[in-house]
Amino acid sequence: MFSGIIEEVGRIRRIISSGGVSVCDITGDKVFEDLKEGDSISVNGVCLTVEKTKDNVFTVSLSRQTLKETNFSDARAGDYVNLERAMRLGERIGGHMLTGHIDFKTPLQYLHREKDSAILRFYIPEKFQKYVVCRGSIGIDGISFTVAEVNGREIKIFVIPYTMEHTNIKHRRPGDIVNIELDIMAKYVENMNKNP
Repeated sequence: MFSGIIEEVGRIRRIISSGGVSVCDITGDKVFEDLKEGDSISVNGVCLTVEKTKDNVFTVSLSRQTLKETNFSDARAGDYVNLERAMRLGERIGGHMLTGHIDFKTPLQYLHREKDSAILRFYIPEKFQKYVVCRGSIGIDGISFTVAEVNGREIKIFVIPYTMEHTNIKHRRPGDIVNIELDIMAKYVENMNKNP
């Protein structure tokens, strides 16, 4: 599980196809304080398994499904990615609970910078509308955000200066594809109501 509070922005060093999967090397700094093989790590909101670590580079494998359903399908060497290690029990949760299982990917329809902050807008598929509410939580590329406005299928997000500075949002442009994870609590509530 993750909190959606990004620890640092890393970079993709390389992605190569190997035996039905893609192998991705990612550079970082802070996450290496205690990162080891077998650990789970959130990369742009996707929960991945660390397979190797060496000299501030860790390696993960991307399945065909991960490539199809996340923005790793468009990832290239040099891209900036949000990194967060799995939470430890007993720590504060600054954002909200994220599983690292992406619900869908979508292009940023609108990204307007205002000095050190920004406004984002994007659309969600109709079948997911029921899980999003104004002032609710949503994960975008692994970042915990509060939904500012919901207008049909259009979602509006305000990005504060701290988040702009400490995530890959500062490198994003309109049209870029982002990973979206919806609030898992809403899904559990729906399931419980279906199966009382």
